[in-house]
Amino acid sequence: MRHQKRTHKLGRDTQHRSALIANLAKELIEHKRIKTTLIKAKALRPFAEKLITLAKKGTLHARRLVVRKIHSKKAARLLFKEIAPQMQGRIGGYVRIYKMGNRLSDGAKMALIEWTEGQVPVENQKAQKAE
Repeated sequence: MRHQKRTHKLGRDTQHRSALIANLAKELIEHKRIKTTLIKAKALRPFAEKLITLAKKGTLHARRLVVRKIHSKKAARLLFKEIAPQMQGRIGGYVRIYKMGNRLSDGAKMALIEWTEGQVPVENQKAQKAE
């Protein structure tokens, strides 16, 4: 029984899973919003929130830790310059997950994951396009 086991294994070994989460976090930083499976989004949320907490500190050590975790200096620069300053007034809950329904090909549950601050919510975007 897997009582009190909190990690989402995602059908991968440890290195593959950590590389997947790091790549998803890098894409979330660069694109501000990504569409992925619900389980991957739920696995990404705590990782991304910890990155924001580090970025809000703004120290050199925090920057080096972020680069070590996501393997991209460009994404770390974006995180520290654009995303973290928007989150300064917020204590937690930096990431929002929207459920999107099932994927047609295999029926996997899909989700949209995005930053909470500095974004136009999905419903408002649809209303703006309709006008």
